[in-house]
This record gives sequence, structure tokens and C-alpha cells, in this order.
Amino acid sequence: MNRTAFDPTLYLVTDADACGDRGVAATVRDAVAGGVTAVQLRDQRATTRAMCRAALELLEVLAGTGVALLVDDRLDVAMAVGADGVHLGQSDLPVVAAREIAGRGLVVGWSVTNLAEAAAAAALAPGTVDYLGVGPVFATATKADAAPPLGLDGLRAVCAVSTVPCVAIGGITAARRAQVFAAGASGIAVVSAICAARDPRAAAEALRGRAAGQAVAEGQPAR
Repeated sequence: MNRTAFDPTLYLVTDADACGDRGVAATVRDAVAGGVTAVQLRDQRATTRAMCRAALELLEVLAGTGVALLVDDRLDVAMAVGADGVHLGQSDLPVVAAREIAGRGLVVGWSVTNLAEAAAAAALAPGTVDYLGVGPVFATATKADAAPPLGLDGLRAVCAVSTVPCVAIGGITAARRAQVFAAGASGIAVVSAICAARDPRAAAEALRGRAAGQAVAEGQPAR
């Protein structure tokens, strides 16, 4: 099947609790209208069937938008529903095995939390991973077991050794957007900044630099 091209510029990671009564699908719909370019379905408590249902619902929401859907951790779910990719952590299915199973048609992302992990990713055969999720860049309460923050200098060092695009995550706000891109990131990933926002569309617009005057204030065009 033809899959959607992956654009990491503004990467939304879903959180059902943060979305609240509004729900994940409605939050994603609004966020995409505001400029989200990729969506990762993450719900570590969901059963396999629930993950499949949620992924299929998001695929319907994203149909025709040009926004790719990736599934956190679960390669089986991603392949079963025809998602565009999978995102794996350091303790998940090894990325080499994931690539062997998925073939070339699936986007494979991998989380790295330090320079050593980034160097290990760079040593993999070309095409094993398509992008790195790098973080946390700043302190975050979204993930209880998060590694120590890299800071902008740490992000810059990881981006310098990486052979694939880096998507920065962890404590990223609209005010920090320009600094993160300046450090070498190809995209920013957020969870609560959109999922917990009163207006997900407006939050996404701000994170894309589309809020009134923000692109000018940052000294760069809106992306």
C-alpha cells in the first residue's frame, strides 16, 4: 500500500489522559488543522485490540491530510492496521529486527537519550532507522521514567553525530521552538503541550510559529 510521507516538523504524541473528555481523535483532528505534521499513537496501558481500534480511528481522521500515523512500541499493531510507521524505545523490539520484519515500506523511529545511544544508531546499517526521537531536551513531567535532560548542548551534540533526522522531545514549548531547531533538530515532538491544551489547534499553530507575530519574533519564516 502507498503510505504517507513522514514529515517530522511538528510531531504529536498522543496521551489519552491528557486529552480528557475531548478524546484522542478529536484532539488529533484539531491539532492537524493547526499544523501538526505527524502523529504517534501512544497508550502503554491499552490492549492490543484497543490499540488497533484507536489506530484505525486515527487513520480515518488523518485520511487525505498528508499526515503520517506512527504507533508507539507496537510493530504488530502498526503492520496490522496499515499505519505509516512505528516508534521504538531502547527496551523495545530491536530496530534491526523491526526493519527485517517490516521491510522498507514502514517508517522506523528510535528513541535515544544520550550521545552514546546516538552513536550506536549512527553505526547501524543505512536504512535501519529513519529518524531519532531525542530527549528529553528539557525537564518534563509527561514521562515518569524519563532520562536526565540533555539540554540544548546535548541535543546539538546528538544531532551532530546522527545520520538521520532528529526529532526533539521533552519540555518543548512555543517559546523554545526556535532554540531547538537552531540546535539541529529537524522536528519537535510534544505531548501535553497539545493534548492538555484548551485549544489544540491554537497550541499547534503556536508551535509551528503561526501565532500572530511569532514567526517574525523568532526571526524565521513560519514552517
